[in-house]
Amino acid sequence: MQNDRDGQRRVFGMNRQYWKSRLKATAFSAAYSMQFEFGPVSESSIGNVGIDGKEHGKVDLVVTPTLGLAWQVTEDALGRFVVAKVERRFKNRVARLALRSALNPSRSFANALRFKVPWHRDVREPGVSGW
Repeated sequence: MQNDRDGQRRVFGMNRQYWKSRLKATAFSAAYSMQFEFGPVSESSIGNVGIDGKEHGKVDLVVTPTLGLAWQVTEDALGRFVVAKVERRFKNRVARLALRSALNPSRSFANALRFKVPWHRDVREPGVSGW
């Protein structure tokens, strides 16, 4: 999602654009999981992992994308309904940024990987409350 400009700006809600962007990210996660388990540069093609057919991570092909989607949607909902509400009530900038980072850990880590501060959000600025 962090590499999809359209998906970065989607806010949690029951609308087609939001769910389309999240399902697109889930499809990418599923494709990456498939490659990691069975592809030409996978754990089964490197070393002994997966040589025995019983060791293939078939569960990972379902669990990784499914739980990833659930995690992402949960963080998006927390960001919209909890973080935004707290940011409107409190003026302490440090506490607001810490809360934003703590309740959205995967997005905070993804921001660090793209050389942005962990509390950065594409849909709003750190000093601006609300969505």
